Amino acid sequence: MNILTPVNTLEIKPVVSLAPRCQRPATARPAGSACALTKRSPQRTARFVVSASSDTQETTALTGLVFQSSGELDKVPSTSEASLCRDRYSPACEAALNDQINVEYNVSYIYHSMYAYFGRDNVALPGIAKYFKEASDEERGHAEKLMEYQNHRGGKVVLQTLTPSTITEFEHADKGDALYAMEIALALEKLNNEKLLSLHQVAVDNDDPQMTDFIEGEFLEDQMKAIYEVSHMVSELRRIGKGHAVWDWDKHLEE
Repeated sequence: MNILTPVNTLEIKPVVSLAPRCQRPATARPAGSACALTKRSPQRTARFVVSASSDTQETTALTGLVFQSSGELDKVPSTSEASLCRDRYSPACEAALNDQINVEYNVSYIYHSMYAYFGRDNVALPGIAKYFKEASDEERGHAEKLMEYQNHRGGKVVLQTLTPSTITEFEHADKGDALYAMEIALALEKLNNEKLLSLHQVAVDNDDPQMTDFIEGEFLEDQMKAIYEVSHMVSELRRIGKGHAVWDWDKHLEE
């Protein structure tokens, strides 16, 4: 049978062969032997052969790995204008992922502004500046990880406009700049967490277990830990107040 002939069903048929349990000649056995052919009926043994059934009822044994085209090749685009790897990836998931890339870049943008502020000569809190520089790099890394996943799923990365930060000065009369900036950071981390959960829900609604697994494994737990870490820092800064204590606290971050 032509191996490219479409296959409708695979059948498993028993093939029965008749063979006596003892193969030695009857003359070599005593009359009362348990294996004498005159007192034993042949044992029915069966083996199974997997065969392919076609429209013409032709069957053949599959003795090796045989590829039968049954419409699977229709899933592969004939040109490279469309993604070749895209499979079960909805436009809604693709769009939501691009939105999250924009969120990560915007958070990174704000953290970068904080890094610049605390690095000024008249602010001089290098530990906090270092912290926000690392936070900015981390958020940008998240955006790049999402971009890589978008490409792996066959989607198109569409970068959006960054929202200009309305806060460039972080001095606060009551709280001080360090506490004020950390409270903003905590709000941003919680906002990012909400956006990630919304992204996860889009994947659930569109029956995309691969995307839900990716978000759960790569983002959600780390985001929870980030919220806890920033909350801890806010509590410390509220306790120590403003002034020299902040300078001493900054040295701890600089280590």
